[in-house]
Amino acid sequence: MTRRSVHDMVAEARSEIEELSVAELQAEMAAGDTMVVDIRDFRERIEKGVIPGSVSAPRGMLEFWFDPESPYHQDRYQPENRYVFHCASGWRSALAAKVIGELGYTNVAHLQDGFTSWVEADAEIDDVSESSKWVKSE
Repeated sequence: MTRRSVHDMVAEARSEIEELSVAELQAEMAAGDTMVVDIRDFRERIEKGVIPGSVSAPRGMLEFWFDPESPYHQDRYQPENRYVFHCASGWRSALAAKVIGELGYTNVAHLQDGFTSWVEADAEIDDVSESSKWVKSE
């Protein structure tokens, strides 16, 4: 078996999924019917802030929360809905979008360069460092 690097895995995922720019994600958010899923660790969310309206689904629980057959499934995740994942730089979210697609979700994408690109675009950021927003399951 040939060893694959994480770079290989991310490149493969990116070739199979839909990638959105910040402007494209903002347009989808303005139009409604898109759930932005922040897969970063809660410490990243507290330290850096969050995309307004995004929901937290830590990478380690993603498959379990999205799979309807999992005992940990959350009803807010339904295969017919639109989901756009993001992490810090777009690596974890590329892998996440691919694996959620493998669970049968067909309307998924990710923010191409992650939260970093959101910040660089000077887009709005919510501060969750002094609230319990990051704990809440919406």
